[in-house]
Amino acid sequence: MKTTTTLVLLLFVFSAVQAQQPAAGGDAKMKAFVSNLMSKMTLDEKIGQLNLPGAGDITTGQAGNSNIAKKIEAGLVGGLFNIKSVAKIKDVQRVAIEKSRLKIPLIFGMDVIHGYETAFPIPLGLSCSWDMAEIEKSARVAATEASADGICWTFSPMVDIARDPRWGRIAEGNGEDPYLGSQIAKAMVKGYQGDLSGKTDIMACVKHYALYGAAEAGRDYNTTDMSPVRMFNEYLPPYQAAVDAGAGSVMASFNDVNDVPATANKWLMTDILRHRWGFNGFVVTDYTGINELTAHGLGDLKTVSALALKAGIDMDMVGEGFLTTLKKSLAEGKVTQAEIDQACRLILEAKYKLGLFNDPYKYCDEKRAATEIFTDANRATARQIAADCFVLLKNQGNVLPLKKGGTIAVIGPLGDTKENMPGTWSVAANFSKSISLLQGLKDVAGDGTKIIYSQGSNLDADSLFEMRAEVFGKSLHHDSRPATDIINDALAVASQADVIVAALGESAEMSGECSSRSIIGIPGAQEDLLKALLATGKPVVLVLFTGRPLTIKWENDAVPAILNVWFGGSEAGHAIADVLFGAVNPSGKLTTTWPQNVGQVPLYYNHMNTGRPLEGKWFQKFRSNYLDVSNDPVYPFGYGLSYTHFTYSDLSLSSANPKGDQTLTATVTVTNDGPVEGKEVVQLYIRDVVGSITRPVKELKGFQKIDLKAGESRKVSFAITPKDLKFYNTDLKYDWEPGDFVIMIGGNSRDVQSAKVNWVK
Repeated sequence: MKTTTTLVLLLFVFSAVQAQQPAAGGDAKMKAFVSNLMSKMTLDEKIGQLNLPGAGDITTGQAGNSNIAKKIEAGLVGGLFNIKSVAKIKDVQRVAIEKSRLKIPLIFGMDVIHGYETAFPIPLGLSCSWDMAEIEKSARVAATEASADGICWTFSPMVDIARDPRWGRIAEGNGEDPYLGSQIAKAMVKGYQGDLSGKTDIMACVKHYALYGAAEAGRDYNTTDMSPVRMFNEYLPPYQAAVDAGAGSVMASFNDVNDVPATANKWLMTDILRHRWGFNGFVVTDYTGINELTAHGLGDLKTVSALALKAGIDMDMVGEGFLTTLKKSLAEGKVTQAEIDQACRLILEAKYKLGLFNDPYKYCDEKRAATEIFTDANRATARQIAADCFVLLKNQGNVLPLKKGGTIAVIGPLGDTKENMPGTWSVAANFSKSISLLQGLKDVAGDGTKIIYSQGSNLDADSLFEMRAEVFGKSLHHDSRPATDIINDALAVASQADVIVAALGESAEMSGECSSRSIIGIPGAQEDLLKALLATGKPVVLVLFTGRPLTIKWENDAVPAILNVWFGGSEAGHAIADVLFGAVNPSGKLTTTWPQNVGQVPLYYNHMNTGRPLEGKWFQKFRSNYLDVSNDPVYPFGYGLSYTHFTYSDLSLSSANPKGDQTLTATVTVTNDGPVEGKEVVQLYIRDVVGSITRPVKELKGFQKIDLKAGESRKVSFAITPKDLKFYNTDLKYDWEPGDFVIMIGGNSRDVQSAKVNWVK
């Protein structure tokens, strides 16, 4: 198997080099400016541009006395990250501009992942809006706020395809589907960057390149082994989409890819990224990514730094392997001057594109910092977008929406913890100003509704687990009393209520980096609470907080209403209340498949068929199924309910036998036959029935989010061309093959109308 893979890789590298040489990298004026500047630079100064340390101990007004100031003065720093505020950034930039020999400005980066001080839903939640305009707008607001505070570069978007919910960083991506992930990647890049000319435009950094979401066992930083065909069809498209959208930088992933760590993987960084895709920006490592090559087994710091540079890495985050070893490696012939010059050029070009040579203080406007961050308008936008991301998973007996009036009990450890609402990787958010669920319900319900509260349980019975899951100031306030006492208090509160809102699930830091889980259900202490609440006989609404798909089969069977709210950002509490009370009709749709139990993982909708697929009812001997559980998920990809109901007509096609480049039109009529206005995500799937390689049982190829008033019908059409039928074959040739195709349209990946066509060339 390894021999076959190697031959395919060699064939691909040859074809890629022939296909396209690196793009020019900008206009002639920029090229001339950078060439002139580089002609004046010493070797040390060139290597210095490749160095990206953390900001460290810099405080306002003391930049010149910081530990890093001497390196900046000597031209040994290309940029800094994780420094916040115009005052600090202006101080540091002044060191570079006024004290360094060539006055080369620094670039300032930060993890602006899903908002800046105004936090939006975590990316996995944001993807469930299926609304590209809203997603782009969230990135635009984030860029506006970050740029107002001195930041000109964000380590986002994360576009890793992830099909293993054990992996904590699934929270930072867009789910399991390459088509949807590619659309979101483009929207995020456009939202951040604009055209890079304005003061509100910041440079995007696409991560984690590549295949980080496929780490074995769902364990962070772990290895990835994958065929090239699968890479190109299923995992690489979102990265390429971001590059095609003009992303200015790319971040290398931590994992190895087919035995070669990404940070030293020339096939990924040069042959694919630059030669095949034409990327002309710069590549930065992840935090100490070069240093970690030693633990991967590739050699000492000098050796691995040379390997990284030769692979196509341009900037070294934190590790200073480039800074401390490249000069010696050059003298020994291990790297070339041309390789150092190319990396330096790309970083200088990025600064040029950002306008920093023209105005080093372009992003240091105190007036903007005072008026454009965490504004009422931005918070209103965050609230509206968050509400569109929540997914109604169950609503038996129309428990939701809640009626105002009477008494509502909010019970659960996630009910009054505003610090957790922004979710993971919300480094710039002001937790003290976030809105908890309890506060949001009180604000929206008004004086005529009584809202009462009890914590009900701890996050988990294991206090050590709680410590690991409540870092970065996001405590859920551990109650040291016996669990029975805590539950009894909750039951006393519940006895006073007409309806119970159970706020349960994960804490914000139970997902994200280094937050992998081997068991992905609601923690046991909370399950015990939920069972006790259900036993009261009162209506229970489970408001589920999570950064990943959870195994909630029992909850789905037992609880009448479940609203999945992810982590909704700064305005989470208000947005949840808007949906619970019906001011907003939920329209979110899942972008991941939710398994019955962890033993089904990985479970995703666009899987291949086997030679013995299960056909009909589970269980069948000598078919591909389990003895103890069906193959079905609890919730399929694309699933989400509404307070209204949508019906789909039979699917009609413009032709049963399209030919060549002809456009095929597929149409359904969608009717809102429920009581209220609502939004529906109409989804197009295609199955290639016969191919030269095994093809998925269905693939998302389009979607439209429509708004229908009660009783309204609308025809929804999709234009399908051979471009939608293309895939990479075993020779890594991207083309389509004639034959039978099944066209499917529906409200999720499971419930579809379908029709077959025979498409000939």
